[in-house]
Amino acid sequence: MATGARHTTFSVLGSDVVITGNVSASVDLHVDGKIDGDLKCANLVQGEASEIKGAVIAETAKIAGLLDGSIEAKTLIVHATARITGDVIYEAITIENGGKVDGKLSHRRHGAVKSPPPLEVVENKSLGL
Repeated sequence: MATGARHTTFSVLGSDVVITGNVSASVDLHVDGKIDGDLKCANLVQGEASEIKGAVIAETAKIAGLLDGSIEAKTLIVHATARITGDVIYEAITIENGGKVDGKLSHRRHGAVKSPPPLEVVENKSLGL
């Protein structure tokens, strides 16, 4: 008996699913299909045959397929079958033997908040009224 999407704690995108556009989920997401767009979710599990082309933001991410884009996660696990092409921001990372990351790795301290760039005066003109 189906309970309805609002009662689930995770969603699954099967291997036959192809999404073109950004994906946002407030629950955990298991991706076996293809996403051509940015992805934001609570926790991500990516299957080996899966492809994501875009930026990913998640609390925890377990990557086993192709990720062509940046990823930001508190906890990141890069499985042996994973291929990441893009910058990686993490608090804790595990890269299994064989996992590939082609990009800049940046460690973020626990609870660190990105500060906005300082304001800069571009041009100062007085109004002659």
